[in-house]
Amino acid sequence: MTERLPLFPLNTVLYPGLVMPLVVFEERYRRLVADLLAQPEDQPRRFGVLAIRDGREVAPVRENDRPAGPLDGFGTVTGDPLEAIHRIGCVADVASIREQPGGRYELLVTGTTRFRLESVDAGGAYLVGETETIEEQQGVGAGALASAVEQAFRSYQKRLAGAREATLNGEQELPEDPRVLSYLVAAAAVLPAPVKQELLACPDTAQRLGRELDLLRRENSLLAWHPTLPATDLTRQAFSPN
Repeated sequence: MTERLPLFPLNTVLYPGLVMPLVVFEERYRRLVADLLAQPEDQPRRFGVLAIRDGREVAPVRENDRPAGPLDGFGTVTGDPLEAIHRIGCVADVASIREQPGGRYELLVTGTTRFRLESVDAGGAYLVGETETIEEQQGVGAGALASAVEQAFRSYQKRLAGAREATLNGEQELPEDPRVLSYLVAAAAVLPAPVKQELLACPDTAQRLGRELDLLRRENSLLAWHPTLPATDLTRQAFSPN
C-alpha cells in the first residue's frame, strides 16, 4: 500500500509499538502539527518518522535559497533530502497534541507500521514523502529465536542494573509475540543509532531476532568484563503492543 505522508526526520529510530513523546519547536514542524490539527476529526493524524543519517539535518529547499553544496554552514541539507535520511522509517500515529506557550507543541505518538520512502516533495513548509508500507514477515525460526532473545535480554537488563547499582523491580513481563518482542528489544537496548536503524530495516522478524541475539550476547560479554560501563535505564521503556 502506498501513502503520501508528512515527514518528521529525527535523530532517533521509531519502532512499531513504541510510544514516543515529542516536543515540537521548529517552525517547519510546528506548521506540520498545525496542519494535522486542521484535519477533520475523523481523519487519522499521522506522519512518517525517518532517522537522520549521522552528521545531517533535514530541511525543505526554498526556490530563493542561496546555492550551496549538500550541506550549508549550519549543517542543514540544501540538496537532495534522500541523501540525509534513511529510506526505511515508521508511521507515527498521534495520540495527543498539547499546545504550549510560545507556539511549541507536545506530542505523544505511537509507532505503527514500517514504510519505505520512495520519493520526497521538498517544495512546501516541511517534507512530504511518497511511502510504501512494508509488511512484516515472521521468517524461519522466529519462535525459537524469541525464546533465546528473551533469556539474553533478561540477563542484559540485570547486568545493566548491576552496572548502575540499581535494583530491578521484579521481573519485567515481556511480550510473547516474536515480532513485538523484537521491536521492544530493539527500542530498549543501548545501541548506536546506525545499529538501531539496521534492526528496523531487517526484512523479517527472525532476522531481527537473530541479529539481536548476537548483539545481546556481545553486550553481556562486555558488561561481564566491564561492569561499570555507563548505560541508560532499560526498565521504563514505553511500549504498546498495537
